[in-house]
Amino acid sequence: MFAQTYGSTTFGVNGILIQVEVDIANGLPGFEIVGLPDAAVKESKERVRTAIKNSGVKLRQEKITINLAPADIKKDSSGLDLPIAIGLLAAYGIVPVTICQNSMFAAELSLEGKLRGIHGLLPMAIHCKESKIKTIFVAPENINEALLVEGLTVYAVETLTELIAFLTGEKVVEPALKKIADPVEIDSFAEDFADVQGQFVAKRALEIAAAGGHNILMVGPPGAGKTMLARRVSSILPTMSNQEALEVTKIYSIAGLLRQSEGLITNRPFRSPHHTISSAGMIGGGTIPKPGEVTLSHHGVLFLDELPEFGKSTLEVLRQPLEDGMVTISRVNASIAFPASLMLVTAMNPCPCGFLGDSEHVCSCTANEIKRYTKKISGPLLDRIDIHIQVPRVEYKELTETKPAEASIVIRSRVEAARCVQLNRFKKNKIFCNAQMSHAMLKRHCALTPEAESLLELVFKKMSLSARSYDRIIKVSRTIADLDHSEQITDHHAAEAVQLRNNLIQI
Repeated sequence: MFAQTYGSTTFGVNGILIQVEVDIANGLPGFEIVGLPDAAVKESKERVRTAIKNSGVKLRQEKITINLAPADIKKDSSGLDLPIAIGLLAAYGIVPVTICQNSMFAAELSLEGKLRGIHGLLPMAIHCKESKIKTIFVAPENINEALLVEGLTVYAVETLTELIAFLTGEKVVEPALKKIADPVEIDSFAEDFADVQGQFVAKRALEIAAAGGHNILMVGPPGAGKTMLARRVSSILPTMSNQEALEVTKIYSIAGLLRQSEGLITNRPFRSPHHTISSAGMIGGGTIPKPGEVTLSHHGVLFLDELPEFGKSTLEVLRQPLEDGMVTISRVNASIAFPASLMLVTAMNPCPCGFLGDSEHVCSCTANEIKRYTKKISGPLLDRIDIHIQVPRVEYKELTETKPAEASIVIRSRVEAARCVQLNRFKKNKIFCNAQMSHAMLKRHCALTPEAESLLELVFKKMSLSARSYDRIIKVSRTIADLDHSEQITDHHAAEAVQLRNNLIQI
């Protein structure tokens, strides 16, 4: 007898519908799975067979053939256990074939027949709805992810026995309902800019960076507060839109970083990998490519502390994602594009000992040591960082100041106002901030006053800027003008943008 049902797997950050075809025939007993399964899917036949037996169902010994279509896509999800089991039971006539043909099943099976949660359920559920399948059966651990998709009937069952009883009409299982989440307090943060004394220039630079989504490099001696400042950037970033939140949640679902109790991720990601990370860990990789740190930072912040300590090859792979907002990974089995629209925040010492230019300590490094240290950061990568600032040592008077510093909520209100202007400006271009503007958009949206044009012409010639550097100064100027509620970019806005792009290290 023949039966079919639907499962799913992931490809990049999207789900793919898998048609599970099961055929039972006379002949030597066997259990074959075809359709380009990987090791985890091939092993599912032992899990499925044992789970069905321990659920109280005895199957006849016959020749079983299971095809996973489309056959040209590698299947690597243990979530195909459940659709294989249900398709098998339908082929034996134990559960109705009609129900199986109009539903999707996504869960791993334990040997005793319990349903286990899987990674990447959210993109699977989204594709399920897009494929006009309105019912999905999942494990209880994945219920919050599945309920994020509107218009989908979600059933969460504990065991295969319970699911069989429901499909045969012996037991009633109610569809899962979305719980009303407790309100989240977004005006208080564990790490607030109110904790940072002094460093007014750095705070202003980070506000501009957050308002326009610009990349930033902070250079200063040890203990100046670079890491402290960077870790508070998330507290001034604007709240994610529903579209951005859904994109981030899909990525974290596929990466297996979404907690069971967590639904939609509403906080912007903040990733801070150690400097020993590999190139594959940074951009993603594997036989079937998985997202790396740049993708996990999508719509959020990627913070690289001690920038020169990262491997040169690891830093160089950032060049294309920073320019395109996307990273493409090609392997023999697949070529996948992952989103990587992020704000890069970096920090470094000016030299190996850290005290070059410090007023309190004498630098002990030789000229060659300093040159080798800064050479680890290439010119093309530095060119892609919009803002370069010096973070000096905090003075004792500033450190002991009793007057509270400006809180993150106050800074964030200005950032959100500037972002609102940008969203209205770019609503037809499908981008979110000034940093994502193309060269053609600069001409339409960045009107300069004659004084600003004269200033930038002088700076371009004197500093021997590249075309990319010039464009990035214009983008930062546009953000400063937005913070200033100005339609045009004046010479004051352009001058501040130029000051925020000092060449602090010699390449």
